Amino acid sequence: MIRVLFVKLLDDKRFNENRKITINEVAEETGIGRATLTRIANQQGYAVGTNIIDKLCDYFNCDVSDILQRVPDNNEIKST
Repeated sequence: MIRVLFVKLLDDKRFNENRKITINEVAEETGIGRATLTRIANQQGYAVGTNIIDKLCDYFNCDVSDILQRVPDNNEIKST
């Protein structure tokens, strides 16, 4: 499964800038819908398009590898 590290990056940005950053603010600055960002934050395995990943990379000033992480599913863990 691919994990989107949106919440981690948002928490890091909040800490580094020492201010509260809301999902609404991210939505306004990126053009990504608030509902989409909420789903990314709350739904494990939510499918995200490359255009959204690109916008998030621009917003967080990061690379794709900083926002996506591959996590083995339970079947892969049991077979190793």
